Amino acid sequence: MATQMFEGSGHAAVYQKYRFAPGRELRRTILAYLQEKRANPAELVVDIGCGSGQGTRFLAEHFPKVVGTDISEAQIREARDAPSVPNVSYLVCPAEELPFEDASVDLLTSFTAAHWFDIAKFMREAERVVKPRGCVAISTYTVDMSLRYGNCSEALTRVFRESWDLLLKYSHARIKLVLEDYKEIFEALPFPDKKRVTDIFDRIPMTVAGVVGYLESVSPYQAFMKNDPEAAKSLLRETEKRMLETMGVSSRETPVEFWVRHVCVLGCK
Repeated sequence: MATQMFEGSGHAAVYQKYRFAPGRELRRTILAYLQEKRANPAELVVDIGCGSGQGTRFLAEHFPKVVGTDISEAQIREARDAPSVPNVSYLVCPAEELPFEDASVDLLTSFTAAHWFDIAKFMREAERVVKPRGCVAISTYTVDMSLRYGNCSEALTRVFRESWDLLLKYSHARIKLVLEDYKEIFEALPFPDKKRVTDIFDRIPMTVAGVVGYLESVSPYQAFMKNDPEAAKSLLRETEKRMLETMGVSSRETPVEFWVRHVCVLGCK
């Protein structure tokens, strides 16, 4: 069965506030693949494990009907409460049991969520619901992130990664799929026409507060919180303090660039 890690309303609120939308290069990669593979525009797009809807809202800019699904009622509440457009709707359901007719979906997507699914069951559902010549785009950003700010980028990245490495000790075993660049997910995709792109780099504009908030939103931090709440909160406070000192600034709203690498599994049925 799927692993449920983002169920609580508090976690969902943090996720909505601090998780970033797909970056420009990831968007470009997905849209270029669809243009390459399809003669007609996609009518129905389904975004699986949509969380609070960051990727779903990107898709709504390009397709006439987009449905975001997630197993977490709290995440779907956050998605529905966010500013949106009329061509988006949201459903609570497991990734492995999709309420769509056979061969009814033009594009099936998942942004930074597929590693939590029961991969074999999810792939059977993808095979069932995607139309002939329909596509999938399953992506994640990886853990090798870095920060850019003036001439202290290297030192700032070191501060971030020290905190990140500590959090990764609390990672669920399924993070292994991310660490291996979604190789297992790529191999499990039952479409013969498929590829895996592992070198998509995006610069995400953030602030110091946003970077610390991102750390708070990740599943290893939530596991750390359950294990030792005071130590977890202290880690965030210390990370912010060290970042500000490294940058030589006092405002947590100081902008930084958050550099991420994406992996994207693309397939056409």
